[in-house]
Amino acid sequence: MKTFLVILLMLLSCAALSLAGEAQHHEDLTQEQLGMVHFPVSCTASAQKPFQRGVALLHSFWYEQAETTFEQIAKDDPKCAMAHWGIAMSLWHQLWNHPDAATIKRGLWEAKIANAFHPESDRERDYVAAINAFYSGSDKRKYQSRANAYSKAMQKVYQRNPEDHEAAAFYALSLLASEPERDTREVNRKKAAKILEKVFSVEPNHPGVIHYLIHTYDTAHMAPLGLPAARRYAQIAPAAPHALHMPSHIFARLGLWQDDINSNLASIAASRKYAEMGGEGHEFHAMDFLFYAYMQSGRENDAHSLMKEVNAMPPMKDMYGMGFDPRISALVAFEAMYPLELHHWKEAAELAVVPGASPEDDSITHWARAIGLAHVGKANDARKEVAEIEAIRKKLSGDKKSKSDIDSIVRDRQEAEAWTEHAAGNGQDGIKKLRSIADTGVFEASAQVPAREMLANMLLEMNRPSEALSEYEANLKINSNRFDSLYGAARAAERAGETDKASGYYGQLVKNCDGSDSARPELSEAKEWLAKRQNVSARK
Repeated sequence: MKTFLVILLMLLSCAALSLAGEAQHHEDLTQEQLGMVHFPVSCTASAQKPFQRGVALLHSFWYEQAETTFEQIAKDDPKCAMAHWGIAMSLWHQLWNHPDAATIKRGLWEAKIANAFHPESDRERDYVAAINAFYSGSDKRKYQSRANAYSKAMQKVYQRNPEDHEAAAFYALSLLASEPERDTREVNRKKAAKILEKVFSVEPNHPGVIHYLIHTYDTAHMAPLGLPAARRYAQIAPAAPHALHMPSHIFARLGLWQDDINSNLASIAASRKYAEMGGEGHEFHAMDFLFYAYMQSGRENDAHSLMKEVNAMPPMKDMYGMGFDPRISALVAFEAMYPLELHHWKEAAELAVVPGASPEDDSITHWARAIGLAHVGKANDARKEVAEIEAIRKKLSGDKKSKSDIDSIVRDRQEAEAWTEHAAGNGQDGIKKLRSIADTGVFEASAQVPAREMLANMLLEMNRPSEALSEYEANLKINSNRFDSLYGAARAAERAGETDKASGYYGQLVKNCDGSDSARPELSEAKEWLAKRQNVSARK
């Protein structure tokens, strides 16, 4: 009976691959282009090199091409159990989405095929058992339960194979994938860091180790620890779009804007070069970071050009089955953030909802409109935008949306309410609302205006410069070198009589924008202040 099952699975697997069409043989991506991995498997000799490439692709989250690579291996070597492990791994994008029912079903099918082919080594059987632990179980099983089970199984693989650097990398990734939302203790991250740093010290060219170190340290206080990995990743995997982008997570955290810009320009170029290999949508994530870096370094003309470029692009097919067009999401974010960052309040107040945007993206537009309307003194109109955000929250709360999606909408509403109260003359209520958000310790995403910066801005508008300065400085510790926080801190320090601090913040702002063609009045004001201070010093 067992032999019959194996034969049946082989036939069905081959049929599925045939129906998917002949795998296209694109330019072979080499070890020099993707980084070095060592993952021997009990398949044919000819499958070894492609398998290593597939694993390297997994490590750089090039899931589309990894899946194609493993499918081709399964076709060329029908008894290669680990090829089906690779397909199952390609279907789960561990750090950014929860697989839907159809993906779970397909992943389980691939895991069962891998298991039915009886991998020859205990090590391979353990890898297959681990991915099966994720996909198996009831259809109603929660994602966290699946991720926890997979991580526990990968821990066993790691413990049983201490010299296997792939086991170390995948186990560390599983710790990040199973991390509870907003775990302030960062237990999983600390475990992952310890494992990855140990391997990094002996294998500095491993793409997974370097990649997952960057993700591990992608927090406000841990970011400096990720700089060595950020500097290294693009060098060892120069063909992978995500590898070229990923260092910018650390660069953005540290306010290293030119490094951030260079990283994402290279990523966008690679995405376009290898678009036929899948993953054309990768460029939009890089564009998010590129736009943000442009805005913080006085290159708003480049940011505006990027907006126009995205607006002119054709609609994109659904990315990774996640139910959205990344082009539309990017456009919504850019159109909202551009006027808010520049304090063009009237322009923000008049934003139009982007056609085809999701309800979550619509919330961003209403958020920006509310803030714009509040700043031009139209509190009643701003309240209408707040009501629109609340209506979106109520609608999506009944859907199967993640907690983080709902939390983002709640945050939009609270910030919009705060500015509406301020515009209506209830400034203290606005302060309380913004402080409640800022004090939660919520990660400040690069596509948002930080709540603590908003709090500082409101305090400064209420002529409370010393309090504002304290909040600006607190924000700069977790959102380094933000244009508006540097400028605000300088103004607050100036009003509070702390001229040396004012000079320091104005000086950093000018330094960040060196070489830009910015016409922002804030930058001109900073240069004038520094020139006057220099003249005063020269006369002494």
